[in-house]
Amino acid sequence: MSTQVAAAVSGPSAAVRKVAVIGGGTMGNGIAQTFATSEFEVALIDVKPEFVDRALATITKNLDRMAKKQGWEAARAPAILARIAGGTALEAARDCQVVIEAVSEDFALKRQVFEAIDRLAPAGAVLATNTSSISITEIAAVTKRPDRVIGMHFMNPVPVMPLIEIIRGLATSDATYALTEDLSKRLGKTPVSVNDYPGFAINRILMPMINEAAYALMEGVATREAIDTVMRLGANHPMGPLTLADLIGLDTCLSIMEVLHTGLGDSKYRPCPLLRKMVKAGHLGRKSGRGFYEYPAA
Repeated sequence: MSTQVAAAVSGPSAAVRKVAVIGGGTMGNGIAQTFATSEFEVALIDVKPEFVDRALATITKNLDRMAKKQGWEAARAPAILARIAGGTALEAARDCQVVIEAVSEDFALKRQVFEAIDRLAPAGAVLATNTSSISITEIAAVTKRPDRVIGMHFMNPVPVMPLIEIIRGLATSDATYALTEDLSKRLGKTPVSVNDYPGFAINRILMPMINEAAYALMEGVATREAIDTVMRLGANHPMGPLTLADLIGLDTCLSIMEVLHTGLGDSKYRPCPLLRKMVKAGHLGRKSGRGFYEYPAA
């Protein structure tokens, strides 16, 4: 972080200079890019070198696009990229004041990650999860520092979307919340406090709409194009629910619906059979080239 920026930083997160991001997928690389753009040093960690390379290539492409669109000076994008160190070793989190987990929406995998980073990260480090639906309290319970575990749920695409849901677990301390809220503001985001219920706030509302759109398609109420058009033009949504589902990833949508269905025990959250079938077929949306729509390779 530059001397000028560091001097201007005050508040609970002022000491945070370096963060680790675990997972280099769509959300992880976006989180890493966002922190680096705000002049943090970032350790971006994934399980395979090719995953790390792909994440860095995506960030490079995104930065180049933003540089052209916003008229950045030539040195800015390379400087942002230089703040991101990619690798496969979790040991890179040893000197990070904040560690953000952004792996797949699967509790068993998240448990494995949190047990490992709990051992490796400094004693005072905050461990955040980008989970979109899984209980923060349950994740925190697998660590020896539940007071320093918190939900930091970014929206996709991370560099563009201004919202961060901040979710406290049962044991999350006031100090951890204050630091996370302040950190979010340093990223130029708008933090919103949400309680630890299945799906939190945004996905408690959004995912049932997407699920109902899948039911409407399955039952022949309307075509995919018609369903999306009525929501865009009739409800003033920027994109239709089926297009949005493809952007999010149908596997992620299904995982969230399963968390809602199990956690709340209400049949209205039952995942649409068409959604299950598409995920089983590997039709996951944009990332797989096919979901509710087709996405030919560029």
